[in-house]
Amino acid sequence: MNDLEGFFLNKKPVKILIALNDPGTESYASAISKKTDCTYSHTVRILKKMENSGLITSSMKGRKKELELTEKGRKLAQSLSEALHLM
Repeated sequence: MNDLEGFFLNKKPVKILIALNDPGTESYASAISKKTDCTYSHTVRILKKMENSGLITSSMKGRKKELELTEKGRKLAQSLSEALHLM
């Protein structure tokens, strides 16, 4: 199992990725942490790993760091969402 596979076998990263794919979710770390019931610091660590893996990009919008899924991240989020619905 590679690092990315092991990473996505955890509940919080899956919830965060799916939340980022939800158009109704604000796309910054504090909003994601509230929606996924995850601490802010843990959310930031997960988001950093996602960015390093090419699943999300970030850009500063004023004082907030806005997050966006890449095409790879969108495909993975959709696949994980579909898998969860099958369960």
